[in-house]
Amino acid sequence: MFVTVNGAKLYFDVDGEGLTPDGKVMREKPTVIMVHGGPGGDHSIAKPYFSQLTDIAQVIYYDHRGNGRSDLGQKEDWNLSQWGDDLKGLCDGLGISKPIVIGTSFGGFTTLSYATRHPNHAAALVLISTAAKFDFSAMYQAFERRGGKEVRDIAEAYWTRPTDEGRELYKKRCVPFYSYENVGSPDWLPRVLWRNETALWFNGPNNEHGQFDYRDDLSKIECPTLVMVGEEDPITPSEFSDTIVENLHPDRAIYVKFKNCGHGVVGDRPSEALKTLRDFIESVVVETKGG
Repeated sequence: MFVTVNGAKLYFDVDGEGLTPDGKVMREKPTVIMVHGGPGGDHSIAKPYFSQLTDIAQVIYYDHRGNGRSDLGQKEDWNLSQWGDDLKGLCDGLGISKPIVIGTSFGGFTTLSYATRHPNHAAALVLISTAAKFDFSAMYQAFERRGGKEVRDIAEAYWTRPTDEGRELYKKRCVPFYSYENVGSPDWLPRVLWRNETALWFNGPNNEHGQFDYRDDLSKIECPTLVMVGEEDPITPSEFSDTIVENLHPDRAIYVKFKNCGHGVVGDRPSEALKTLRDFIESVVVETKGG
């Protein structure tokens, strides 16, 4: 399905009903919006993991402009300000108020853009394996800890000067280390509809990837915020999440680190991660209702 948002057709998908029978009434579930990683990927990265939340929430997936099945658009619009405004526009277009927004990796960058530009819009945020400011040297060191010097060198070569060839080698040799225990060819990788040109435009220290900085703006976020990260994450090391939590309102932030866990928190630690997500979503529903 498609919806036009800020002049671009964005692909979206819906998992689960918004209204569910509950005795003699229809009960409204909270809406969760999944903001996928990348850039250049699509929402399939989040499936089927977050589909397991449909018993307590309706889950909306979508592809950013310039990503997946959405309009490619103009390169000048492939930036976090636009992507953040598109997230707000998606909600407006679909009639969604007070969503619970879950941003993973690059999707977390977009979620922070949205949340700092529209600070009163979300009911709650979940930031998984992401950053408010990207430190490439810390990322290279994390890859070396996980995969050795050769893997570090491949990562550094790609991120320093992104190319199509370097990206393919990176996906083959470095991306498998995103998972902590099941290093190999991940099932989700071939399912993704890639838009490499968007990644090459954004990625690297000389592009917006190396320039965005939301640290000073995190104090604008007043809604409950759950931050989740794996202690062995090579691409967004846990110190990035430490920085996010240090700059959020302390009474509104919940921070959970997962041991023996890489970048894909829900994939690496499904039971613990899904319980954490469920508990948080249910607490937000209670708070919203004034319970």
